[in-house]
Amino acid sequence: MLLAALVLGGLVAGVTGVSNASDAPAGPTSVLAAQMELVTAGDDVETMPMASITVAEAEARLAEVAASRAERAAAEAAAAEAAREAARPKAVLPVAGARFTSGYGARWGTFHHGIDLAAPMRTPEYAAMDGVVLRAGSASGFGLAVYVLHENGDVTVYGHMDSILVEPGQYVEAGETIALLGNRGQSTGPHLHFEVHQGGMDGKRIDPVPWLAARGVDI
Repeated sequence: MLLAALVLGGLVAGVTGVSNASDAPAGPTSVLAAQMELVTAGDDVETMPMASITVAEAEARLAEVAASRAERAAAEAAAAEAAREAARPKAVLPVAGARFTSGYGARWGTFHHGIDLAAPMRTPEYAAMDGVVLRAGSASGFGLAVYVLHENGDVTVYGHMDSILVEPGQYVEAGETIALLGNRGQSTGPHLHFEVHQGGMDGKRIDPVPWLAARGVDI
């Protein structure tokens, strides 16, 4: 009896051992084996091919981008200049805030060929319209004078200033300061004498008031 029990117990233990062995997970039995398994597992992964362009193609692309940026910058600058040009005045009163003291026509037995605009000494005097300075300096009767030729051929004259800020050949825009008001020459007080010579230096000296009014400038 005892012998039979021992034999039966051994058989049961053997079966149990086999069962436990079969239940154990399959896998590497060392760290090295595990690493090898990870390395060899990627051997079948598809790799991305190298893509490239030539140096010449890259340089051409850089030049293309630079040209595009330059073109855009030029367009933006042109738009800004166009906006500024549209906003600025095309004609102005030669002295802002001045007092009208004498008009065009007969005066004291002579003929006054312009208008007088009084203001404090060294008040800025402006170009009435865009133009090029023809003359600037000493002038009989005016003390100092500036002559500006405009695109339509007319010449505007500014006299009696205290100092001149422009020179012949200089391009000036409407509203640009060309002189500082004064009392030089045949003058009885600080003022600007303003004339318009229609068609050029030797053209007819016309009344500046309607000439300015035709350009949207009232006195």
